[in-house]
Amino acid sequence: MNKIIVSVILVILLVLGINKITDIIFYVGKPEKSIYQVEGVTTKTTTKTASTNSDDELENIITLLTTVNASDGEKIFIKCAACHSITKGGGNKIGPALWGILGRQVGSASDYKYSKVMATYGKTWSFKEMDGFIKKPKDWIKGTKMSFAGLKDAKERSALILYMNNNTDTPLPLQ
Repeated sequence: MNKIIVSVILVILLVLGINKITDIIFYVGKPEKSIYQVEGVTTKTTTKTASTNSDDELENIITLLTTVNASDGEKIFIKCAACHSITKGGGNKIGPALWGILGRQVGSASDYKYSKVMATYGKTWSFKEMDGFIKKPKDWIKGTKMSFAGLKDAKERSALILYMNNNTDTPLPLQ
């Protein structure tokens, strides 16, 4: 019986090993342009620049905040509600309560145990900070224990930030 089990495991390892080796040997990169073009469909290409102007990014988030509405942000907040509450007096869940988060220092909720990185970050939750963090938390603040993958769509992030800004006693001005 043992010989059969070991044989099956070796066959599985052999197949997986051959698969990995052939992937390395016969690697084919993704083409830059699709060979088959469909009428009426346009493709969007973007290029990243090595340096970005933080003033432009801040201006973009402020501009986007004026084009979205908080009710859309409330719908997007459903993704956050599993780990965060946003109601006044709402308690912490897996993550800290987000009532009045904008304008508050990062990692400053006294009744929540933040990761060391968040507790010592030393910045204030501004529109730009929140936008960068929501985009991809693990890249914005390296070492955070927040496991959320992030929101890539800038309009979704802006609507969510506007919703969070409205859930406070003192909302930040949109200027």
